[in-house]
Amino acid sequence: MVVSLISWQLSLPECGSLKDKRQVVRSLKERLRKRFNVSVAETAHHDVWRRAEITAVLVATDGRFAESVLSRLDDLVDADPRANITGTRREAL
Repeated sequence: MVVSLISWQLSLPECGSLKDKRQVVRSLKERLRKRFNVSVAETAHHDVWRRAEITAVLVATDGRFAESVLSRLDDLVDADPRANITGTRREAL
């Protein structure tokens, strides 16, 4: 069994309020959950308008499969025009 996680540090340049930020973060979290069946949470910068950290976690039986899912998660977040990735961290536990 492999537990893998990926965290993204995000810049949200178009957000002018916490409401705007929460809409972007909620949308990303929902798409990641629905498409890949992973657990997702906002893990830092809760009260900062233009920054966010989102972390996704998955449990798999195969490390290669887990790594391929993390790569696809990364592609989905990178493709969102409302969020710019400023840093990424991956871990396998």
